Amino acid sequence: MPSKRKAPSLYSRLFFEHSFQTVFQQRRGGRFGASTPSTLPSPNRMRIGPHLLKNRLFVAPMAGVTDRPFRMLCKRLGAGYAVSEMVTSKRELWHTLKTSRRADHTGESAPIAVQIAGVDPTEMADAARYNIDRGAQIIDINMGCPAKKVCKVWAGSALMQNEPLALSIVQAVVAACAPHGVPVTLKMRSGWCAAERNAVRLALAAEAAGVVMVTVHGRTREQGYGGSAEYDTVAAVKAAVKIAVVANGDIDSAAKARRVLDLTGADALMIGRAAQGRPWIFAEIAHFLEHGVLPLAPTVRDVQRWLTEHLHDHYALYGEHIGMLTARKHIGWAVRALPGGLVFRDHLNGLLSCDAQLQALAVYFEQLAQQHERWPDAPAVPHSSLECSPPDRSPLDRSPLEPSPPIPSTARRAAHSPLEAAWA
Repeated sequence: MPSKRKAPSLYSRLFFEHSFQTVFQQRRGGRFGASTPSTLPSPNRMRIGPHLLKNRLFVAPMAGVTDRPFRMLCKRLGAGYAVSEMVTSKRELWHTLKTSRRADHTGESAPIAVQIAGVDPTEMADAARYNIDRGAQIIDINMGCPAKKVCKVWAGSALMQNEPLALSIVQAVVAACAPHGVPVTLKMRSGWCAAERNAVRLALAAEAAGVVMVTVHGRTREQGYGGSAEYDTVAAVKAAVKIAVVANGDIDSAAKARRVLDLTGADALMIGRAAQGRPWIFAEIAHFLEHGVLPLAPTVRDVQRWLTEHLHDHYALYGEHIGMLTARKHIGWAVRALPGGLVFRDHLNGLLSCDAQLQALAVYFEQLAQQHERWPDAPAVPHSSLECSPPDRSPLDRSPLEPSPPIPSTARRAAHSPLEAAWA
């Protein structure tokens, strides 16, 4: 009897490069004779201006994290859209190495979305045009960053305290982008403080000015990343405007994603810290929202390949020395809650070359694969980086994500993913 063909992992390269929904529908149609489209049905897709996205799961812009290699990785592993790290509106800083790296979109799939930050309407308009000339297809205005070094110059979420200035910036950026056919989006918080949650007012004003989508993080600037995100404000914004609304904040699991969608009616979800070290969370959430069960965890070898490829891209962007130093956080996020992960991370932080990092990672994954075929379940741990926060901030300053409610017993991981079952 001929042996059965081995079913590919749900998280295989084929799965991600063509997206779960497309591959599954094509396979299901060919296998069972049903005629199914090769694209998602319209309720699962959305547009930002002329750009049709493959799904409604977005990567949040995070300073020091969402560089081009990380954005490309998340898109490969199920994200429908990703926004760059914030780029300053200060012209004198545009030609620095830091800004030039942030404006590098080589090889990145469309649409290219760039977030800009600043306090002067004219400078922000110039920054929009500057980034459009360098490939930006969507411009996002930052009014959500709570970092002190940003807010002390009245940028980021500090703009929510000055609504006339915030609206002037929005109008200037929309006017600069309009001749190029580039849509403008806005990311903000629920308000400056608990007593002044003005996201609805700002969203209405932004909509009237021509913004096509708003993202609302369910915390105030005063909260920073402490406490828990609330979603009543997101729901209120969604009820008030006709443009697309994206919910953001503490979305760290498939169950939490479902809950936030139910609570807010949002058009899409934006995920930040939960993707650090676990970029396949986008595909995991997409599968759960469509089928009501979690897919099997990726194999250890899959994760090893993704992380290794990501590191090569990371080293190529930053160079040997800076690449080695900044790669430590990405590796640390991936292994921190795994067996022996903390010891390995300490060892890794003493290595002084990219080759040494790759060799150590190969040894660690070889040992892990001998004990676990699939990625081990790990308890939630505090994240060591925050959306928009300076990358060198101490992990001791962080607050853990709000624990997600347990998934009901009827929605536990499927014994076999639909894709694996179809190919068995």
